[in-house]
Formats: sequence, structure tokens, C-alpha cells
Amino acid sequence: MITQKAKYALRALNLLARAEPGVTVQIPEIAGQQKIPKKFLEQIMLDLKRAGMVESRRGKQGGYLLARPAAEITYGEVLRLIDGPVAPLPCLSLTAYRRCEDCDGETDCEIRRVFSRVADETRAVLLTTSLADSVSCETPELV
Repeated sequence: MITQKAKYALRALNLLARAEPGVTVQIPEIAGQQKIPKKFLEQIMLDLKRAGMVESRRGKQGGYLLARPAAEITYGEVLRLIDGPVAPLPCLSLTAYRRCEDCDGETDCEIRRVFSRVADETRAVLLTTSLADSVSCETPELV
């Protein structure tokens, strides 16, 4: 299950993905349209900016816009940034592997075998679905 923070980040990014290229959107507009608490959104946007997903502009016409094309920002990238590893078990994480504390051996673990398939399928969807895919209502077909 993803956190509320991750849902808010994805909502804000999807709104920016629908904006005209080069046009900024201000925090109050994002917060209002997406029903995100303004202070929380400010923190989220700062995280997204540090990660190079959005950029900000100051001044009267200031606000936020995507720093990269929407087709280059995946749901998996956003979830990893906000929530951390997307694997259901620490021993299946590609970015933060950790052996399970109660593990007798990964090769014999029935739970790991099943959740390995879950993790692979989840990653396949999250790492191939971009903001552009989601705002166009199209998702890539899995092979």
C-alpha cells in the first residue's frame, strides 16, 4: 500500500504533466485542484525538486513545472523517492536489499518465491508506466 504522501506527489505530478509545456502552476492551484493540504504539498514539491523531477520559478509568473518530459518520469521512480523500496519483502528489494531477520535461507523460502513474482510484476508496471501514460489514460502492455 502506498502512503498518502506518495498519492499526493503523483496527483501533483499528473497535474503538472497535463499543463502546457513551459507553463508553471502555483502551489495554491495544485493544492486546490488536487485537494492536498498546502503545507504538506510544499514539502512534497521540495522533495520532487531535489530529485530533479520538477523545477520552480520565482516571481509573478512563478510556480512549478516538470523538469523532465512526463514520458521520462515513472510511477516507480516517484514511489521509490517518496516511500522507499517498492518490494513487498526486504529480501526482494533491488535498491535496499536486506535479508529477512527470521530467514533460514532465501532459496528454500516459499513466501519469497511467491512474493518474488508479485514484486517482478509490480516493478514491471511501475517502472514502465510514466506520467504521460497515466494522463493519457493509456498504460503500456506487459509482455
